[in-house]
Amino acid sequence: MIALVLTLAGIETIAGYEVLAAGQTAFGFLAAGNFSLGVLSAGIFSVGVFSVGVFSVGIFSIGIFAVGPFAFGMYAIGFYATQQFVSS
Repeated sequence: MIALVLTLAGIETIAGYEVLAAGQTAFGFLAAGNFSLGVLSAGIFSVGVFSVGVFSVGIFSIGIFAVGPFAFGMYAIGFYATQQFVSS
């Protein structure tokens, strides 16, 4: 919601980082890419406060391999970690 308001207001960067970033490597407030770093990040390798990806590291992280205090994934490491087991 904050990123939408900032984008509609015409603000493209905050402290030198893009509000919306996308590409192979993305660094910004809202980042999406193969390698992403941001407050809200999504990608194969993602790092941020809220991160989603195959390999994700963050306070709230979701992914196959998730690391963080609040992590959810097949292989999750964290204080409040939830692991999903797949039975075959």
